[in-house]
Amino acid sequence: MRGSTAGLPDTLKSHHNAPYYAILSILDAIFSSLVVAPLVVGYWRSVWELMGIYVYPEDILISSCISTGIGIVGHLIFTLPQHAFETYLHPDRNRILFYVMSRVYTVCFAFICVNGWRGPWQLLDIYTKNELLTVVAATAVGFVALTAMRALRNVSATPFTVATDSVKGYFEVLTMFRVAMSERTSLYILDCLFSVLVIGTLVVFVWRGAWALIDIFLFPENETLSAWGSLIVGYSAVAIAFMLQPLMRWLCDRITGFIRLLVADIFLILSLIGTVNVWRGIWNLLNIYLLPNNLELSCWITHWICLIILILLGCSNSLLVRGVYIDAEEPAGKCVVFPCHYLRLIFQEQKLKKLRSEQNKTELTNVKPFENNHIISVQNEPPALNHKEGDA
Repeated sequence: MRGSTAGLPDTLKSHHNAPYYAILSILDAIFSSLVVAPLVVGYWRSVWELMGIYVYPEDILISSCISTGIGIVGHLIFTLPQHAFETYLHPDRNRILFYVMSRVYTVCFAFICVNGWRGPWQLLDIYTKNELLTVVAATAVGFVALTAMRALRNVSATPFTVATDSVKGYFEVLTMFRVAMSERTSLYILDCLFSVLVIGTLVVFVWRGAWALIDIFLFPENETLSAWGSLIVGYSAVAIAFMLQPLMRWLCDRITGFIRLLVADIFLILSLIGTVNVWRGIWNLLNIYLLPNNLELSCWITHWICLIILILLGCSNSLLVRGVYIDAEEPAGKCVVFPCHYLRLIFQEQKLKKLRSEQNKTELTNVKPFENNHIISVQNEPPALNHKEGDA
């Protein structure tokens, strides 16, 4: 989850004509919304509910504290030594080892991410209840704090984000202040702690508050109608956000400074409304329709199906909530472009391979024959050898 378009090559668009690129963009949005989003939500729901079934089901407070501990310690374990992962698990060293260990990394980190949200979320439920004033207060704290730190971008999630399992940056976890471990180890550790404990917790505040407000206002007396309503509202908001994206990009190309940041944040709020509703709708509909009398089996089914399909599609990293992204850190209008590049990256890679192949053929064609001084003709025998045979 989360993500950014910073660092994506501009050639994604320049190598294709406008209509072709527009079609790929639409297909990416559909793929992210209708394929990746349900799979990610299904996986998160399975781990979340299974923790409630297996870990102190009779004491929700202990269960929540254990999830919180798993989330905090696990995030630090995967964040602090990220440079070692990048160095020793690189495919140039051993491609098979990289593939196996990278998927193990994703599975373990995804489990940690779900627990990192489940713990604080349920602790908020325990101590603040789902009363309107307390929900609004907790949500406002998270929202204002993230906005003030230019970290509101971190509330974004699928269907507005697709994280592919590409080699580059597979183990990278961005921190709030971008402190490199090589600069100063103590500052790097503090940066990691701040990113995990503060930014991560504030994001949970916002999400939990938005979810709880929907519970309060959207058909609270009818769970099924509420779930369907949430799904409809969510996908409607998602569709509107994707359709507005070209206009928002055009606008942000022409404004700068605080106004650009404000516009980007307002657009993020629209995407948050769509995202939370989509997640809530899919989550609750799975509870209602998929083996409602056997929650344990229902969760195990969605767990393995969703995880395996995401790995096969090459976007299992979409399960992870990691890294801290800064609002409007991308140049100009790219700050409002959702990082849903999947098909575009595939076609881009194929295009680059084709260009390299054509370039190599051209270079080989332009090489003049017998330019290499190390080429030796062996068709004729050496004169000295012929002379000796004649003497004999």
